[in-house]
Amino acid sequence: MMRFDLVDLSLFRHVVEAGSITHGAGRANLALAAASVRIRAMEETLGAALLTRGRQGVVPTPAGRSLLAHARGLLERIDRMQEDLAAFSGGTVGQIRLVSNTNALTEFLPEVLSAFLARQTGVSVDIEERTSDEIVGLVAEGSADLGIVAGTVDTGALETYPFRQDRFVMVAATGHPLAGRTCVAFAEVIEHPLVGLDRTSALTRFLADKAARTGRPPMRLRVQLRSFDAICRLVACDVGLGIVPATTAARAARTMPLAIVPLEDAWALRDLTICVRDLDALPRFTRDFVTQLRG
Repeated sequence: MMRFDLVDLSLFRHVVEAGSITHGAGRANLALAAASVRIRAMEETLGAALLTRGRQGVVPTPAGRSLLAHARGLLERIDRMQEDLAAFSGGTVGQIRLVSNTNALTEFLPEVLSAFLARQTGVSVDIEERTSDEIVGLVAEGSADLGIVAGTVDTGALETYPFRQDRFVMVAATGHPLAGRTCVAFAEVIEHPLVGLDRTSALTRFLADKAARTGRPPMRLRVQLRSFDAICRLVACDVGLGIVPATTAARAARTMPLAIVPLEDAWALRDLTICVRDLDALPRFTRDFVTQLRG
């Protein structure tokens, strides 16, 4: 008879979602050795392999995918039970797993999160930055509760709700040759050295893909930074051009010698969208968070 406890099921879900036993063990707050023993014990109990192990990590076997689907359903029901009972005990309500693109994460989420968490003291929010295409996949497979994506991405069968709208613009030092333009194409911008976010950021990967589609040479990132505000500071010193949200550019231009030039590319106008698998199936506190985002 198979006997998997909740720790086993939670660990297995984390391992599959992380693509690694090491990282899954970390998410489950277990030592790697203990996690490995539990996974092997699950496979021995079942009499079949649950994971295919390779140099790049692990992926679930057909048996593993079946177990993952059942584990997610059971764990979601446990979360709902804990949420309902927490109201009586005054304990921690739960966690929201949110994935977001760079724009929403840096420009709009901080204020919304601050207001929400001030009211929901028993809730924590785990945020991960990804590209919009990746976010859709993570929400669809249940690795995240909700995501915020660019409105242009295909969200498939996910439920979607409007969030915010923003536009990418080019920022330049006031003396730069492009500073006096009324608009500029991204293909022309990448002919110049750029100041941008580090190469692992979702936005940099997005822009690199757009640059590759122009048929021009790859983007030349002269400096890689961790925030849009830092990009604006170096751009104002004429280190290079930058691509940032219009909200960031307008804020920075109040204190820095910056020229703001809209990008004429259609993708530069961003309708940011909330996506979930099934809003009614989410815990009440997560539904409240979606309501706060939509407001």
